[in-house]
Amino acid sequence: MIGRVTVAIAAVLLCSAAPARAQDAERRQKLAAALPEIERALTTWAEGVHAPGAAMGIVMDGELVWINASGVADVTGRAAVTPDTLFRIASMTKSFTALAILKLRDQGKLSLDDAVARHVPELEGLKYPTRDSPKLTIRHLLTHSEGFPEDNPWGDRQLARDQPTMSSWMGAGIPFSTVPGTAYEYSNYGFAILGQIVERVSKRPYDRYVTEEVLRPLGMRDSTFEGASLPAERIARGYRWEDDTWKPEPALAHGTFGAMGGLWTSTRDLARYVAFHLDAWPPRDSDEAGPVKRSSVREMHQAARWQPVRATRAAVDRPLELNAAAYGYGLRISQTCRFRHVVSHGGGLPGYGSLMMWLPEHGVGLIGMANVTYAGWSGVFNAALAAMAAAGALQPRPVQPSAALLQAKADVSQLIVSWDDRLAERVAADNLFLDETAARRAARSRELAGVHGTCRAEAAIDAENALRGAWRMTCDRGRIDVSITLAPTEPPRVQFLGVTSILPPGPAMRAALESAAPRIAADAAAWGACRIGEEVGGDGVRQSAVRLNCERGDLIARATLDNRGRLTSLTLVPAGGACVP
Repeated sequence: MIGRVTVAIAAVLLCSAAPARAQDAERRQKLAAALPEIERALTTWAEGVHAPGAAMGIVMDGELVWINASGVADVTGRAAVTPDTLFRIASMTKSFTALAILKLRDQGKLSLDDAVARHVPELEGLKYPTRDSPKLTIRHLLTHSEGFPEDNPWGDRQLARDQPTMSSWMGAGIPFSTVPGTAYEYSNYGFAILGQIVERVSKRPYDRYVTEEVLRPLGMRDSTFEGASLPAERIARGYRWEDDTWKPEPALAHGTFGAMGGLWTSTRDLARYVAFHLDAWPPRDSDEAGPVKRSSVREMHQAARWQPVRATRAAVDRPLELNAAAYGYGLRISQTCRFRHVVSHGGGLPGYGSLMMWLPEHGVGLIGMANVTYAGWSGVFNAALAAMAAAGALQPRPVQPSAALLQAKADVSQLIVSWDDRLAERVAADNLFLDETAARRAARSRELAGVHGTCRAEAAIDAENALRGAWRMTCDRGRIDVSITLAPTEPPRVQFLGVTSILPPGPAMRAALESAAPRIAADAAAWGACRIGEEVGGDGVRQSAVRLNCERGDLIARATLDNRGRLTSLTLVPAGGACVP
């Protein structure tokens, strides 16, 4: 096995515009604490898949903050992999094709709902699977819902097809496995047709259009579709591991299928591309700085065609992991127990395997490339994200509340402290006091004052979006948790108001919970070791709800005592936001 030499770099700014920063200014230091674990995972993986060379990078808040470049780009010449070594990234090219289509759409030169035959007349006579099939559209091609049969690995070998062959194939017809617009079926052929649309609408060769309109404006100076023109010392030669040795995989030339997988790029260049996608978030008022509008980039990141949901375990004693995935435009969109929005795409060709992934809500992206056939990076990325999360380096970007939400927070907090009918009338949407009368809410306010004493709203608000949020009020005794949602009116007024009174467990309740520790441990065994956290509900005397911080996710323990202080019920329920064992 080839010895692995690591090249690390300092942070390099990738975005021309100032990126939206994370709230945690110290997460670079936290990332440093995770790097040894990430490097161990990468080394173990590279040896396991027999990759001659590999390069992995982390993008954070618009900067390339870490690269690990190891192994060799050429088994014979022994040239080391560097941050500037060029790999073929295969199907990761598809998102570049999607960007080109969206740029043309934004310029008014096409519509995503155009019939494909409008731009590619060879498909005018396409025979559809049923008489009620819709005409094939550009949107179908972008989302792998055109109904063509899944074509891996056939498509991998078609990169060099010339235009006469492509036109002949399309004119002869394409078989359908499903009716267009009804199912997800991965199609390299479909993205090759998108490349044809880019050429014919822009009146420029596909590779030239993408280079001039996407790559160069992003500063991707080394990226190209023409591998044959690259200096030999810059290229990572592709290999397959077979018969306990590396065998060269000749690289196919760029042809009409290049739009589905022909791009060559380096770690530095690809980091610029990932930073560009991350910079589309969050939506904001600042000037546009990229070659494609931020709104169009975010459009690529939305689920367009769902794929089957998967629930798996890494091992029989590990938590159940849910992965809901869909295809956007040239990108895979997924949601896990840990992350609500993951954008990614892999790439595999004979001789190469790559993956890019980013978390829009966190401002963090990962990239990885290797020069061995179909090297799959998902395990390394999962390990890297787990290490970063454990080190505290994956805090999401805070959602910015609207001015209306902040004003409603101040007004509602005042109502809870001291009810005022005129303020209540001004704050409430027309449904609020129909759902629960103002008199009942006023009485509740007085009751809370008697239970908690003087209360003060904390400065922070946990905004779910611009018009919905929650906050905490600390009191002389216990606390009050408040949540509101504003109505779709102008000005926005409070349509939902939730008020939860929370008192800490009293001596009897705490004693009961401590005495129930063996029972809790037995019932929560699948969650691992647990410790009692903060209270989340109850009066602390007869009823109490407390958070249990467990190794495999949090639980809520709800306990009830009788009037003699004896435990009459104890219920454990999973807290939100975690995979369950």
